[in-house]
Amino acid sequence: MWAEFRQHPNLALGGILAGLVVIVAVVGHLAPPDNPVAINPHLISAPPGHGHWFGADEFGRDVLSRVVYGIGIDVVIGLVVASLALVIGAAVGLVTGYLAGWVDDIVMRVVDIVMSFPSFLLALAIAVVLGNNLRNVIIAVTIAYVPYILRLTRSAVLTVRGADYVLGARAVGGSRTRVMALHVLPNAVGPSLVQATLMSGWAILDVSGLSFLGVGIQPPSPELGVQVAQGASYITSGQWWMSVFPGVAIIIAVLAFNFLGDYADDKLRGQGT
Repeated sequence: MWAEFRQHPNLALGGILAGLVVIVAVVGHLAPPDNPVAINPHLISAPPGHGHWFGADEFGRDVLSRVVYGIGIDVVIGLVVASLALVIGAAVGLVTGYLAGWVDDIVMRVVDIVMSFPSFLLALAIAVVLGNNLRNVIIAVTIAYVPYILRLTRSAVLTVRGADYVLGARAVGGSRTRVMALHVLPNAVGPSLVQATLMSGWAILDVSGLSFLGVGIQPPSPELGVQVAQGASYITSGQWWMSVFPGVAIIIAVLAFNFLGDYADDKLRGQGT
């Protein structure tokens, strides 16, 4: 493992950051320093200091407690979105790529139309239509990400389906479903797994962005994007800690997934083996 860390610094950085994020998220949900939604009039806009290391916000709520609680919300949402996009996109890409024909043509034209919109703008439009709550935000971001996984999986399936081991499995009487599940998918899903790792970080950014714009998760939730949005208007008056600390937490979480995704991409391409 030490040799792997030395050979792939992105694994070491990603692992350290991911471990830190997980520990903070677990502690933040099980034993936060203070109640993340409790209002304390005596601490309104209190600066960072002893007892409140990240200061307090405009309602007197402890920023540290809200950050460690909120980072868990965003990380879980990122993992859920990436997992849903991977499962749905890989399944549809497998079927369309293996069967080809008119089914593949129709699905890919729909994918082309969806991918003509930037993923964040598409998620924003869907979230506006569905409404502002956690479930709808997850649905909106997942829909925006599925086409990327679908296209990657389909491309890999088109390459794999003509391999000798696939033709051999079909020749000995393997059913279409068995061949796809046991022979095609395991050898075609690698690029999609790497993409899903990166998408976890992207999802954190998009969910935070939606909340910042007011169409995602709503206050008084301690979600990081909500905190940045609420604290942004106080930066000019000197209360920088209300938005800076949540923003740094978002950066750390996204970097963790990006470094791990880079490492997975290196291993997939066979670098350093």
